[in-house]
Amino acid sequence: AASPEYLQRIFDRSRLYLYHIVEEIEKRGLPTELALLPMIESAFNPMAYSRAHASGIWQFIPGTGKRFELEQNWWYDARRDIVDSTTAALDYLTALYEMHGDWHLALASYNWGENAVKKAVAKNRAAKKKTDYASLRMPRETQHYIPKLQALKNIIADPAPFGVDLGPIPNQPYFATITKLRDIDVQLAARLAEMPVAEFIALNPGFSRPVIRASVTPRIVLPADKVDVFHENLTRLGEKSLVSWKTYHAKPKETFES
Repeated sequence: AASPEYLQRIFDRSRLYLYHIVEEIEKRGLPTELALLPMIESAFNPMAYSRAHASGIWQFIPGTGKRFELEQNWWYDARRDIVDSTTAALDYLTALYEMHGDWHLALASYNWGENAVKKAVAKNRAAKKKTDYASLRMPRETQHYIPKLQALKNIIADPAPFGVDLGPIPNQPYFATITKLRDIDVQLAARLAEMPVAEFIALNPGFSRPVIRASVTPRIVLPADKVDVFHENLTRLGEKSLVSWKTYHAKPKETFES
């Protein structure tokens, strides 16, 4: 309530991704509130990076990312890819729910770590105490995790008292994917789609370099209404090289400066 401008920024960012996330959640029959989790994890900033080396809107650390098949290499980090990271996050949350049979404990595990929650549950059980979320001893961040999610749900249910304007999100895909790729400069790809580079990167945050390598990148994501114009502009270029960058292999005794 004290930061309506900050909330508005998060909600505006989320408009690019929410249709896709909600659709994936509904396919699996999961609680729809899970779509709000990136607001707590990353404020829906796909470039968010934590001190624990967690990355992307769902904040995967490298190890958990690898466990859920999120490729991480010099060119590309699937932890930031909107499509791949959403699939991985929902796979992980489903596995955590199946482990505990309780969404509050599943969410606590997502935030604090599944082993930490298991130990806390076992400790309470051994002491003949309750083992629900509210009864466990856990870090303050995890204590506040579900209340934050509930607060966001309450704000979205009735935004006016909080000074937040929630314009409707069209009930149709915001973006589409292109999977037949050639190596291409990021800036050129944005130009062919006739969109600002910053907007292109917001949909394609997995690219770690100014070049998109077709061999290591599964897709380009574009606004649904930009796909046709991208293909038309690409066809006009024909077989011309789409990459202006070159790899240089240093020779013995050469310095970086020289």
